[in-house]
Amino acid sequence: MIDAKKAITTFLAGAALALLTGVAAPALAASEVKAVVNGTAITSGDVAKRQAFLRLQHTKADAKAAEEQLIDEALKRQEVARVHMSVSQQDVDASFARFSSGNKLSVEQMSQILDRAGVGVDHFKGFIAVQMSWPRVVNARYGSTARLSNYDLVSRMMQNNKQKPVTTEYMLQQVIFVIPQAKRNAITGKRKGEAEASRSKFPGCDQAKVFAATMRDVSVRDLGRMLAPEIPPDWKPLVEQAKGNTTGTRVTDKGVEYLAICSQRQVSDDQAAEMVFRQEDLGKSKAGKDASPENENSKKYLDELRKKAQIAYR
Repeated sequence: MIDAKKAITTFLAGAALALLTGVAAPALAASEVKAVVNGTAITSGDVAKRQAFLRLQHTKADAKAAEEQLIDEALKRQEVARVHMSVSQQDVDASFARFSSGNKLSVEQMSQILDRAGVGVDHFKGFIAVQMSWPRVVNARYGSTARLSNYDLVSRMMQNNKQKPVTTEYMLQQVIFVIPQAKRNAITGKRKGEAEASRSKFPGCDQAKVFAATMRDVSVRDLGRMLAPEIPPDWKPLVEQAKGNTTGTRVTDKGVEYLAICSQRQVSDDQAAEMVFRQEDLGKSKAGKDASPENENSKKYLDELRKKAQIAYR
């Protein structure tokens, strides 16, 4: 699986250079269908954009490599849609904006870079959407990675001066102000205001479901115990920055959401130690050399999709 953060960062470096040195993308010929994946067409225009993307990552950028990557991406996107686990367009736009800002560029400047490089905003955002959504599907299918053995756990603690690392344990609930897809454009702002207003009145987790019942189309989901390294990246900053018993709100594919923090405490049990060590391992893994269970499961899943797919090359 592609390391999204590294791929995007590398992409920016190349794209910025292309813009500053005046290297423009070649003019595209009329598009023709190059492959069909379960009824979804991949055109020569798509392939050209992906080749531009690969060139800016300084990786192999021939048409065949670009086409195969797009086929894999189409299979992932179809599976994400099938199991209804796609991130929202708002999440993608927010990621794009954060990425631009983090590299001292405005969204408009980033868009210029993308257009000048021959990649385009829509193609790049499509890549981001798959990179954000696919890990959710893999984790839902295979669960978390295999547990460390007792031997490995003890060995790691010995390296850590015989101390178990400490992390934060949260008990969480998810509060969702549901937005039907058909009304998303019309009522998102209104629902966001309602969700924000409800935070100051939130009565605590014990009364959360009774509280939700007093409002229209609001649901509460018990997330239970969650250690800090387990919190999804989209939520982690909001949980860490929370003041009081609720986080800030996020617009997601379900609606407007926030998390209720029922309790939190510092823990150093075996599960916490294992989680911290696994998080450290993920942080140390190198792109292209990561043999982690997450990547193995991603490859296994994609291979399965390829075997079942109808892929026609033109």
